[in-house]
Order: sequence, then structure tokens, then C-alpha cells
Amino acid sequence: MVMARAERGISAPPEVVFNTATDPDRVSAWLPAPLRRTGMPGPELAAAELRARWRSAGSPDWSARLQVSPVDAGGATVRLELEADPAERRLPEIADESLASLAREVDDNLAPG
Repeated sequence: MVMARAERGISAPPEVVFNTATDPDRVSAWLPAPLRRTGMPGPELAAAELRARWRSAGSPDWSARLQVSPVDAGGATVRLELEADPAERRLPEIADESLASLAREVDDNLAPG
């Protein structure tokens, strides 16, 4: 099993970031493909702590842990930890791309209209 971590600041309230990340209609826009296949179980949520975890069902085995934390300026810090087995050599890049996609989803979620 190989693991990668990524962190990103997002200019939105932590609850908005978390709700966007865990929205079933938005997950496919940011979560890595092995974790968003049809028939996958939903995330394990610890909503009060703004934490979520996704696990793939089967092989290859993937998991993602998301933690959203408030920052003093009113935004949020998002930490994503991905694990894959067998080893995925692009995992650090996939983690960074996933958070960039999540940031775009949050922006879309906040856009008027």
C-alpha cells in the first residue's frame, strides 16, 4: 500500500467545503476514479469534525481521507490522504489534482445563479 498527502487552502467556509466534498452529486467531479465507481458505498462521515473517508470495494484497493479545518481568515484548509494498493506511482499528483478539482467545485457551488 502506498500513501500520498496533499493540502490546500480554499476561500470558503469549512462547512461549505465539507458539504461540497461529500455531496453525492459533486463527488464524481473531484474524487479519484477508483473511489467513485457505480455501486460504491458512500463515505464514512464524522460531520461534526468535518472528516470523511471513502473506500473502494474490491481490487485495486483505494481509500481517501478528507479533513477540513477552519482558518482564521474565514476560509478552510483541506487535507487529503490517498492510499492505493497495488502501488500507484502517480498518487501524489492524483491527490493534488483531486484537491484542485474540489476547489473548483466549491467555487461553482458558491457562484450565484
